[in-house]
Amino acid sequence: MSKVMKIAIVDDEQDMRQSISQWLALSGYDTETFASAEDALKVLGSDYPGIVISDIKMPGMDGMQFLKKLMGSDSALPVIMITGHGDVPMAVEAMRVGAFDFLEKPFNPDRMTELARKATNARRLTLDNRALRKELSDGSQLMSKLIGASPTMERLKEDILDLGQADGHVLIDGETGTGKTLVAHALHAVGSRAGKKFVLISCSAWDEEALAKRLFGPMMPEDSQLPAVEEARGGTLVLEDIEALTDGLQARLLSFINEQGTPPETRIVAICNMQEQDRTIEDALRPDLFYRLAALRITLPPLRQRGEDILTLFTRLSEQFADEYGCESPKVTAQEAAQLLQAPWPGNVRQLINVAERAVLQSRRGSGTITSLLMADHDDMQPVMTTEGKPLKEYVEAFERMLIDNTMRRHKGSIAAVMDELCLPRRTLNEKMAKYGLQRADYL
Repeated sequence: MSKVMKIAIVDDEQDMRQSISQWLALSGYDTETFASAEDALKVLGSDYPGIVISDIKMPGMDGMQFLKKLMGSDSALPVIMITGHGDVPMAVEAMRVGAFDFLEKPFNPDRMTELARKATNARRLTLDNRALRKELSDGSQLMSKLIGASPTMERLKEDILDLGQADGHVLIDGETGTGKTLVAHALHAVGSRAGKKFVLISCSAWDEEALAKRLFGPMMPEDSQLPAVEEARGGTLVLEDIEALTDGLQARLLSFINEQGTPPETRIVAICNMQEQDRTIEDALRPDLFYRLAALRITLPPLRQRGEDILTLFTRLSEQFADEYGCESPKVTAQEAAQLLQAPWPGNVRQLINVAERAVLQSRRGSGTITSLLMADHDDMQPVMTTEGKPLKEYVEAFERMLIDNTMRRHKGSIAAVMDELCLPRRTLNEKMAKYGLQRADYL
């Protein structure tokens, strides 16, 4: 669920500040008021989570000076200016400087609310885009998205950190939905090219002529982009669906790689999405290109091989969707936990995301079970799963760990609350947390 945006109201007249604040608060906004521009500037930073409504005529720093200060700090911050009668030319000048819009006194409160709605929507989009850009350039943020503590995931994280520091080209393969593009972003973000260009091209999204032009040029004067090999110079060029390259384009890509020398100026990360059992990436690419691209290789593990990571992922995803939809996340029974662990997951993490969202939606309606969702996704799945040689103790421990982890997160690390909800004595809870590697400090 989107967080409520703030609205900073700046006006030297107390009655005006209060009336605007009360009206906007009734519309659901979180308001804060300031008697002067100087006071407001102490609070309004470049990533202020909201918008500003300011009078133009104020003692000390007036609205125009205030606006210029704000625009210098964050030119994308929406500022709505309030003008007196006859100050329209000044308002037009404010728009030129960067104001979002203006209101002329006396103004219609509904008009102000509508402007606030548009401005906050614009601000939310700006902040979301900034967060995404930061996330895609922040190695620690990206690595934290690789959720799981299974041996296969620990090895994957180590591989990303190791290969991220290397210079060679990388081939990423694995089943669909395992997160290959996320790993490509992470490789770029944890390496020496983190501050350089990251360009991603889907080789299957273009016909041969269009792809050749997008990759190598020549570009026409009316084209707004450089060829991808130029655009990514010094950074990382990611080629999704590398197996879709024709023989001619493979030859051109190989020439580009050879021309770069060692170490390469631009790193190529090739992503393979082949699903055929009887044909491999080695079959799809000419040998010399394959060996250049696969000098370093990462194969992503399928979800079904990640053990308890499945429960951890499902819990995190369902909590995120529950927050988004404004409801409680679904409770998972021991049988459902076992079924989540045993499901074949042909769509991997992407499929798990869909199941988690549907579980939250049906829980909000008060109907349906996780079992029914899994059976709908897998026609051959039975309501009661066999352990297929896996000891029942492992399922019980996985469920127990998930239950304690969920409860600790919900109660923000309150041992007393967790003991009460799970009916566990403190010593038993401490022993189980130590057994499963859970630490109270992680939930505070």
